[in-house]
Amino acid sequence: MLSLILAGGMAFFLSVVLTPIFVRWLESRRIGQPVREDGPKSHHAKAGTPTMGGIVIVGAVVIGYIVGHFGTGIEFSRAGMLVVLVTIALAIVGFLDDLLKVRNKRSLGLNKRAKFSLQIAVAAAFGFLGVYWVHSSTVLSFTRASVPGFQLGVIGWIVLAGVMLVGTSNAVNLTDGLDGLAAGSGTFCFAVLALIGYWSFRHVSIYHLNSALDVGLVSVALAGSCLGFLWWNAAPARIYMGDTGSLAIGGGLAAICLMLNVDLLLIVIGGLFVLETASVIVQVFSFRVFGRRVFKMAPMHHHFELLGWPETTVIARFWIMAGIFAVVGLGLYYAGFLTASTGSL
Repeated sequence: MLSLILAGGMAFFLSVVLTPIFVRWLESRRIGQPVREDGPKSHHAKAGTPTMGGIVIVGAVVIGYIVGHFGTGIEFSRAGMLVVLVTIALAIVGFLDDLLKVRNKRSLGLNKRAKFSLQIAVAAAFGFLGVYWVHSSTVLSFTRASVPGFQLGVIGWIVLAGVMLVGTSNAVNLTDGLDGLAAGSGTFCFAVLALIGYWSFRHVSIYHLNSALDVGLVSVALAGSCLGFLWWNAAPARIYMGDTGSLAIGGGLAAICLMLNVDLLLIVIGGLFVLETASVIVQVFSFRVFGRRVFKMAPMHHHFELLGWPETTVIARFWIMAGIFAVVGLGLYYAGFLTASTGSL
């Protein structure tokens, strides 16, 4: 437990302290966020707000994760280090995208093909290392490896890992459209996964995850870092995380679920991100097939803005939804534990 407190506390502290320093540095160089021209008109006033705050988020996570091992006897695991590495790798992809946006002074960075290709490359490397370096279970899991326990094989698991990493990183990226929405929602997810990591560690005879606590350290460091960043990112935001942050958070979220053998539980814990992505898919499908839009604008947080909801109201209500999804996910995980512990008697 001490290790979790150290990792989360250090990440939170660094994120809170370093973010305003980074803001001043960005402002001195006039590095700001371009805004979508087709977005809500109320967002046009946000143009020029410092961006790429994900650099601080990821930096705080790395240091928090390392500090979490000081004096606690917890050893660095391959699973934990792999989660950190994939988080950094996707942050670099996002940074390249943000850098092009800032340099070109437009809301478009990397073209879709280049960005997707880089994400696929990172995901493929993660999947390969997950199987051959970490030796992760290659079964499809919900709350533990034996449920439902479908054997995917090496190729199947690598494909699953790729879909989860690319899908979740893009889902968080889509959600990052309002001040503090992605950071606040991500905090709920990572806090729950940190608890799951700790619980798996305490009940290793059921979950068979020797690296669960170390993965939990990464998760609590991400929770602390997101929460600290939220201090400055909450409406009205002084800084945005940019794709640097959103891709890293999404990738880290998926990677943690894969390392903790809660693959399918990601859909529940990250339910808000799933809904946001689904709203875009529905919007595109409906418009192309029927020539009609289901939402006034997608992702759906913009729909509610255009209905007249104040931005802070949309954010607060979406945070509530994110919290509910995360708690339901934790409840399902505990229900699975009760079933497993009863069956082992």
